[in-house]
Amino acid sequence: MLPEATLTDAAALLAELQARKLSLATAESCTGGLIAAALTAIPGSSATVLAGYVTYSNEAKTRMVGVPAPMIEAMGAVSEPVARQMAEGAARDSGADLAVSCTGIAGPGGGSAAKPVGLVHLACALRGSPTLAEHHIFPGDRTAIRAATVAAAFALIRRALEHTA
Repeated sequence: MLPEATLTDAAALLAELQARKLSLATAESCTGGLIAAALTAIPGSSATVLAGYVTYSNEAKTRMVGVPAPMIEAMGAVSEPVARQMAEGAARDSGADLAVSCTGIAGPGGGSAAKPVGLVHLACALRGSPTLAEHHIFPGDRTAIRAATVAAAFALIRRALEHTA
């Protein structure tokens, strides 16, 4: 069950996207589909949400949203270039006006000194605008990191929309 605050935020974001007549896709790794789940929990979301890609494995990132395998090998799946490619691929492949992506280390294991648990890269590709990207190191356990990633994805979409009329 998603927190009420997340659902409220999702409803407000969907209303903004619908007012602008913009469609959306997601490409998610560390959240396993939570961004899409929050958005599609809202009645009427089908008018806006076109697709949600859960690209948990490296192979899925390549096959489903077109992230080049050599990029993953060189940069690692948890990296800004991969997040950018995920968002751009999801937008392209779904036909959505915008797409948001995330790739990270939700823990409790899997982290390193260079890429600690809680590191998440996000990107938002909006047709006609440069792809935005950011990264965070979220504190807490797996549940907290994933919840923070959903909130950050919604915030990044809003930041991308600030650059449109």
